[in-house]
Amino acid sequence: MEQTPRLCQVCGKSVAKGHAFTMGGRLRCLRCAVLRRDLLGRSGYTALVVGTILTAINQANVLLTGDWPGSLAWKIPLTYCVPFCVATWGALINSRA
Repeated sequence: MEQTPRLCQVCGKSVAKGHAFTMGGRLRCLRCAVLRRDLLGRSGYTALVVGTILTAINQANVLLTGDWPGSLAWKIPLTYCVPFCVATWGALINSRA
């Protein structure tokens, strides 16, 4: 018995079972789900708030002294990337079709 292929309702790409997401009432492939404007906005806002709090907790003493080591060049951006990825991952898991 052949199954009808599931298509992304945004780009028309065929979506394999377990790789589809329902967002805004539409079936989406991973790329279209991740690039959805409101998902990126929420994840960005979460990263901004949580990343700032974590940076303040973890790096405040170093930032306030004014003597910034080179390692902050990767530590601070990573501190913002982690909550962005977690928020995006959570949204994707909760919208899996």
